[in-house]
Amino acid sequence: MPRAKTRVASRAKRKKIISQTAGYFGKRKNSITIAKDAFYRAGTYAYRDRRQKKRNFRALWIMRINAAARLNGTTYGRFISGLKQKGIELDRKTLAHLAVHEPLAFTKLVESVKA
Repeated sequence: MPRAKTRVASRAKRKKIISQTAGYFGKRKNSITIAKDAFYRAGTYAYRDRRQKKRNFRALWIMRINAAARLNGTTYGRFISGLKQKGIELDRKTLAHLAVHEPLAFTKLVESVKA
């Protein structure tokens, strides 16, 4: 009978997958074939969603800016256009923070754009 040389390496490989799927539901956490599929699929979703997260946050910032701009009597498009014309370079993340946490500062910003 030939000598098996890969036992330690293959066991380590399986243990690594099982340890990374700890906390999954049902056989996904302890059956190696099902755990492997679940682990690879989770990696695919994680890769995809790291990119979607950026899009989702930008959309959220735009919604917040639009809501605050409408409270001050303008629209998002006019507000952003006015900022560009005045040469005010604030990104959407900062504008959304101002809109939510510092409404007075945002109001002054809108007034300066309107003028």
